[in-house]
Amino acid sequence: MSSASLEILFRRDRRIVVAALVVLTALAWGYLVRLAGSMSMAGMDMSAAMTPMLRAWSASDFTFIFLMWAIMMVGMMTPSATPMILIYVRVARQAAQESRPIAATGWFVGGYLLSWAAFSFLAAIAQGALERVAWLTPMMAAASSKVGGVVLIVAGIYQFTPLKNNCLSRCQSPFAFIQANGGFKRGMGASIQLGMRHGFYCIGCCFSPAG
Repeated sequence: MSSASLEILFRRDRRIVVAALVVLTALAWGYLVRLAGSMSMAGMDMSAAMTPMLRAWSASDFTFIFLMWAIMMVGMMTPSATPMILIYVRVARQAAQESRPIAATGWFVGGYLLSWAAFSFLAAIAQGALERVAWLTPMMAAASSKVGGVVLIVAGIYQFTPLKNNCLSRCQSPFAFIQANGGFKRGMGASIQLGMRHGFYCIGCCFSPAG
């Protein structure tokens, strides 16, 4: 197949994938906006309704908060993952034409979703724990200026750690990340694992204005 024909197929694949990612992001933000609006129309504080502070969370409370975090992560992180996903789309199309197919793009994207779900699970646990010790309000704000100050100090220190620099280098240089991890693999499991790994690096990048 000529390079021109290959480019046409890639453009078609890219349009399909970009449209799917846009729809996914729009649905995530649409849910969050609708959730906020429904709580406001009901005449109650949204966060207070979601996160009871005077009692231990039930399983349904935790599930609700976890889903809120997960959907919020999808809305925020999908745009940052799109360049890498499009690189995968191009490589997958070329590999298919050379009879060396790799796992479908959906498996790679699934790795990102798993990484964001894992972060959301930990975030929900942390939110519940901080509320129980009254360090965090139901509005997910610091309960006092001292707590807020500690958070800012910890966040500032993180900007200068090797972990932060490592996340930035992986997130801002997709090709370097691909090369460092041995390229895209053919198996579904390897594809999911690579998506998860890059997803975690992208999360690390978000803890900085430079990310």
